[in-house]
Amino acid sequence: MQLSMWTYPWDIQDIGYDTVERELRERAGLDTVSVATSYHAGRFLQPRSPRRKAYFPEDGTIYFEPTAARWEGLPIQPKVADVIREGGDVLGEFVRRRETTGMRVSCWTVCLHNTRLGMLHPDAVTRNAFGDPNYYNLCPSNADARTYVRTLVEDVTHTYRPDRIELESPCFMGFAHEYHHEKDGVGLTPEDDFLLSLCFCASCVGRAKAAGVDAEPARRLVRQWIAESCERPVPARRFPDFPARGLDTFAPWPELHAFLLWRFEPVTSLVAEIREVADPSTQVVMIDLKDGWLGGCDLAALGKACDGAILCAYDMHAEAVRDLLAAGRAALGPEKFLGTGYRLFYPEMSSPEVLASKVQPALEAGIDGINFYNYGLVPAARLDWVGQALGKQGG
Repeated sequence: MQLSMWTYPWDIQDIGYDTVERELRERAGLDTVSVATSYHAGRFLQPRSPRRKAYFPEDGTIYFEPTAARWEGLPIQPKVADVIREGGDVLGEFVRRRETTGMRVSCWTVCLHNTRLGMLHPDAVTRNAFGDPNYYNLCPSNADARTYVRTLVEDVTHTYRPDRIELESPCFMGFAHEYHHEKDGVGLTPEDDFLLSLCFCASCVGRAKAAGVDAEPARRLVRQWIAESCERPVPARRFPDFPARGLDTFAPWPELHAFLLWRFEPVTSLVAEIREVADPSTQVVMIDLKDGWLGGCDLAALGKACDGAILCAYDMHAEAVRDLLAAGRAALGPEKFLGTGYRLFYPEMSSPEVLASKVQPALEAGIDGINFYNYGLVPAARLDWVGQALGKQGG
């Protein structure tokens, strides 16, 4: 079983390689480090850092040294984060140390969630039924965005040869996704948020048309429904059983239903292209959620396109974790990598016993890996909780 922790490069620089490796191995009982190699903006409380307690990472930057020849002439270009330029190549150092420490290296790679690049390339972002741009989400149908992500993965895997690459957001993103100072005075329902996340950009409309799907009737209906939601004095559920019912919710509207079924294609084909260009020695897996279909992720199809998936078990009780992993194994099949991810945040994980109770179903399920979130964002004592939950140390 691959046991890893998602980790930011700036935390590693602040705390030190030796300490990070020792704590991951000896306190948490892990054998892999999942280092962010492409990431978005945020504001992070840094309890572990001896240098600072708050950090604002650069938006939409990469945390490795790119190969210039691979990027020559491409319309969307990466920017190396200043902390790498100034503090050294964290990914490269972990790869170099791998031979002596045995600590496996995974590249945690954010693909299409990139506000910096969205602002620079507005023609490459998703657009709702009104044509409004979602600057934080490059569109998986857009040719330039697809080339950017393929090149990103090709470059980092062939240059560094990590053991694994974990793909975050190679898909359509929700409308409510932590953009700076989001405002919603209406009170959007889950179905409203989904409808606002549907992309009708020129790339999606054209790609759907090439597949025999006319997006225009779907766009008109979605636009009408969104307008109606905005006119209500208080929120009202149009589909009370959404998202539990899945795409069957929209079966009475065949043109919209057909568009939603097509929507899986750009994501699946992009992940297949990523697997094709990645170094053959690097395992390529998706990071997905329970309702990943909302973002255009068909887990069964993605399992055929890459090497497997890590399904995040955030905010789930033990029985729900069991259900998640059983459904994941059924979708992926017995030969593909199946992992799960846990968030170590309080109050979600309020004690070592709570964490252990949620990790136990994963250990019983015989899955292939577990990831924990996040090394630098939680007190050091929670590393001991991980070790206890995995049975790597005493209470």
